Amino acid sequence: MLAGPIARRCALLGSALIAAALLSGCDTTSNALGSGSAVTATDAARLTRSGFLTDYARLRPTPWGQGIECWRAANLDARQYGKVLISRIVVSIAPPQGEGVASTVDPSDLKSLTDYFHAALIKALRPQMQIVKTPGPGVLVLRIALTDLVPTQVSSSLAGTLIPYGFVAEAGSGVTTGRPAGSTPYLGETGMEMQFRDGGSGAVIGECRDTEIGRKYAVDADGDAAAIAQTWANGYLNSFEAWAYAKNAFDKWSALVAERLAALRGVGTR
Repeated sequence: MLAGPIARRCALLGSALIAAALLSGCDTTSNALGSGSAVTATDAARLTRSGFLTDYARLRPTPWGQGIECWRAANLDARQYGKVLISRIVVSIAPPQGEGVASTVDPSDLKSLTDYFHAALIKALRPQMQIVKTPGPGVLVLRIALTDLVPTQVSSSLAGTLIPYGFVAEAGSGVTTGRPAGSTPYLGETGMEMQFRDGGSGAVIGECRDTEIGRKYAVDADGDAAAIAQTWANGYLNSFEAWAYAKNAFDKWSALVAERLAALRGVGTR
C-alpha cells in the first residue's frame, strides 16, 4: 500500500496527465505540452562506438551538455565560422533487444526522422549562422550518425498502463534496471555521434556522442508545479508513439548545439 505523501503525489500527477491529455486531444505534438526537454535523459552505459568518430578515448562529459561527451581541438576559434553545412544524416539500427523484438524499421520512418532532425538543426542554428549547401572557408561542416535507433514498444506501454497502479512500479523501474529514472525497458532510445569539420581544410575540430533514453515518468525537478506536471504529461503521452522520444532527443540536441556554438562564437541566438 502506498504511503500517504506518495499516494497523494501520484494522484495529483495522474490528474495532471488526464488534464493534459484532454487539453491536447492525446496529440503529443501539441504545443500545450511544451518542448519536452526533460522527457529524455542520457544513459552513459549505452553510449555508442560505431566507428563514425575518429577517437572515442578523448571524449569527456561536458558541463553544459546534460550528459553529452565531447572533444574539441585546442586551437579551435569558433568565431571564424559564420556558416554551417549540415551533411546528410546517416542511421544505424540497434540489433534485436530480446526475443520477439524486431530490429527492422520502415524506411519511410527513417526518412521522416532524419528530415525532422535536419529541420530542427536548421531552426536552431539559423538565427546565428547562415545555412549553406557547399563546404568552404568559414563553413562549419556538421556530420551526424544516429546510432542504435530503437522505437518504443507501444504495445508494452499500453499493457503496463492497463494494470491497476502499474505506473507506480514502472516509475521506479528505471533505476533498478540500470536505466535513467522514470524510464522502462520498452521505451525507445536514440544514440547520436556528431562530428564538426572545417569546411576549408576538412580537419576534424570537434566530436560528440550521446544516447538518450525515453522517460515515461519524467519530472523536471527544477521546475514549478505547472512545469513538473507538463513534463510528466509529455513523457507519459510520448510513451504511446514509436518515435516520439527520438524527436524529443533531436530537439534537445539541436538546442544544445546552437547554444554551445553561440557561446564559443560569442554571439547570441536571437
